[in-house]
Amino acid sequence: MVSRCLAIVLAAGCAPLLPAQAGNALVDQTRSAPPTRALTLEERGDIMMARKMYREAIDTFQSEPHKTAVLYDKIGIAYHQLQQLDSAKKNYEQALKVKRDYAEALNNIGTIYYAKKSYRRAIGYYKRALRFSDSASIYSNLGTAYFARKEYKLATDSYQEALNRDPEVFEHRSNYGTLLQDRNVEERARFHYYLAKMYAKSGRTELALQYVRKCLEEGFKEKDKLNVEPEFQALRELPEFKELLALEPRVL
Repeated sequence: MVSRCLAIVLAAGCAPLLPAQAGNALVDQTRSAPPTRALTLEERGDIMMARKMYREAIDTFQSEPHKTAVLYDKIGIAYHQLQQLDSAKKNYEQALKVKRDYAEALNNIGTIYYAKKSYRRAIGYYKRALRFSDSASIYSNLGTAYFARKEYKLATDSYQEALNRDPEVFEHRSNYGTLLQDRNVEERARFHYYLAKMYAKSGRTELALQYVRKCLEEGFKEKDKLNVEPEFQALRELPEFKELLALEPRVL
């Protein structure tokens, strides 16, 4: 250890310490260094969640004797990731018993009902969550539930509210914190068409073109709308847009 310290000092161009001095310096550094803090059980569980070790995360979270609403919610999300929806729901409900206005747990129960195709109940929980939170992700989930019910106007309005709060809300790829964001839209082509329409309306040309391509590749059957909808007016003069409409994309 001492010889390594001498090498570092020499490399820095400083006068080397004698072995005894080097030892004393190391002792002084050790004394002055702040003590390292042990991770809490919740922090350990968070690390396991990030590593997708959901079963281990559940065991670690469960070991905490004093569970908060956030902790119950995280246990629920871990079960959710394992597709154990009933266990997930029970823990979200436990979170609400601890904190009745916990928007994240209300949202996550909504995603349970959405997964079970009980869209009306999902909408009810998302709306309850929005009483306590202005989250873009919850508005996105509400739009997705309306979309599943083919209530496209309400879906678009909710998606627009989500975009107003977070311009990147539809570009997020994962969410493993305390709030789940649903991405399981059955009518992918129509969903991407509406995203293209919203991005075009807000002047985000690159994303609009990206989602036009996606909706066509996924077999969007109302291609003529791209030529008549006012939101696409600014795109119609672009060579990239004309090229997309001229092509016959391979349906994925």
